[in-house]
Amino acid sequence: MYDFTYTKPSSIADAAKLLAADPDAKFISGGQTLLPALKHRLNRPTTVVDLTGIAEMRGIRREGNSLVIGALTRHAEVATSAEVKAAIPALAEMASNIGDTQVRNRGTLGGSVANNDPAADYPAAVLGLGATVVTSSREIPADEFFLGMFTTALEPDELLVAIRFPIPEKAGYAKMRNPASRYVMAGAFVSRGPQGIRVAINGAGPCVFRQADMEAALAGAWSADAVAGVKQDADGLNGDIHGSAEYRAHLVTVMAKRAVVAAG
Repeated sequence: MYDFTYTKPSSIADAAKLLAADPDAKFISGGQTLLPALKHRLNRPTTVVDLTGIAEMRGIRREGNSLVIGALTRHAEVATSAEVKAAIPALAEMASNIGDTQVRNRGTLGGSVANNDPAADYPAAVLGLGATVVTSSREIPADEFFLGMFTTALEPDELLVAIRFPIPEKAGYAKMRNPASRYVMAGAFVSRGPQGIRVAINGAGPCVFRQADMEAALAGAWSADAVAGVKQDADGLNGDIHGSAEYRAHLVTVMAKRAVVAAG
């Protein structure tokens, strides 16, 4: 690990100023991605900005027909929240199956979404529910937030503060995960609600994406059979020692069917 300056601001404004003043600074919340990179000397920030002292970035609350979750809210808190279970059960279920107990008690919603790992769970929920990403300076619709592998619309001095999830009529999530790493090989989040019918696919490609053909099929009939005949194109999907692009394309349909069943 290389030397760096450590600082722990107590407000969003102070954290944003620190990041704006130092282009080589990095922020940390749960540390599930940055800490391993620091230990292996894969990242060399001049300053590490610890966000965990910012109370306004925590918490879960309902605002009308939306559920607002602070960026520093841990996976375990989302999984066990009575508010989340009542409003979006699929989101609580998703959180309960992220990584293992240690990861769920350290990792944060905002950290996962801002990092945008192709195999992360939360990006599928954000895109699959048509959520809005609230930052320190603006609000970004989910369809405009995820740009590519580990790439989002966030500016270098912009903090992800919270996510506003519209409460759906129905929602479900299913994934096939690598049994060793527990990362998603292919997953599908489906929903029907104020944002229309949405199907978001994670794990299979370099970045989470919407499956328009499945959305159209579900608009005609909300059933697993409706998506069973929709085949995902393997072009551009991930392929590695754990599974080929063609295998992941097959999993997309299988997981979408299971997600619809889970949604009811």
